Amino acid sequence: MNNNQGLSDVTVSLQTSIKEAPHTLTHTNTATVTALYKRRKEKGSYVTVSLLQLRDRIFESHLGHIDMADIKDEGTTPKSSASSPLRNPNVTLNERNFAAFMHRSAAAHPWHDLEIGPEAPAVFNCVVEISKGGKVKYELDKNSGLIKVDRVLYSSIVYPHNYGFIPRTICEDSDPIDVLVLMQEPVLTGSFLRARAIGLMPMIDQGEKDDKIIAVCADDPEFRHYRDIKELPPHRLAEIRRFFEDYKKNENKKVDVEGFLPAQAAIDAIKDSMDLYAAYIKAGLQR
Repeated sequence: MNNNQGLSDVTVSLQTSIKEAPHTLTHTNTATVTALYKRRKEKGSYVTVSLLQLRDRIFESHLGHIDMADIKDEGTTPKSSASSPLRNPNVTLNERNFAAFMHRSAAAHPWHDLEIGPEAPAVFNCVVEISKGGKVKYELDKNSGLIKVDRVLYSSIVYPHNYGFIPRTICEDSDPIDVLVLMQEPVLTGSFLRARAIGLMPMIDQGEKDDKIIAVCADDPEFRHYRDIKELPPHRLAEIRRFFEDYKKNENKKVDVEGFLPAQAAIDAIKDSMDLYAAYIKAGLQR
């Protein structure tokens, strides 16, 4: 592959016919988003490029010579259409968020490069930031993709369960959607696991919406049978609620927990965050 073909350092796989091409970007399957670029018209062969890889090249201004009209966007809203891919038409793309999508480090980025999983939004991959029983508040550094220490909790309490985020999602607070995963054991920071959404905990953190997905580990035999949050013991829910109500009190920060919603509300919230993430990717490609 040479530089004139515009994809010199992007891993590609040739397809012999268009029928063999994987799915293009859809609102329900961001785990397999791809874009098709017709590389050799005379041979009729196609090259399959990860949409995330293509994003990196475009944002680094190395693909200025590629005709973006040659990129097919099948199964999605045409670029000429004024309709929005988001379920909530009141949500607009925040210009500041593009910085997190444009920056690319050499290492794999857990937010962008880890697939959300073929069963999303019901069952999904989750990156663990904070282990069950931990008091250190780790969080994703969105530029580097590394897990950084944000702070040590000010109160004498610990996280009741493993806590992290869902890759390839973004919320109105500009972060990937948060998830609390119930399972038997603590998991190392930076690991990822499969989780099943069983409920949503609406939360207001210092006046801003900061909802949490409540999930169970899909591969833990003690917890994987749960399908809805109402199946959990009431005391466990009380512990979760009390933790989030109290963990910032000694910082003089107010957190309001509004109760718990069923599994379908969590699935809808994940779906919305997947759609918003896809909208950022599409908007970046169209720039």
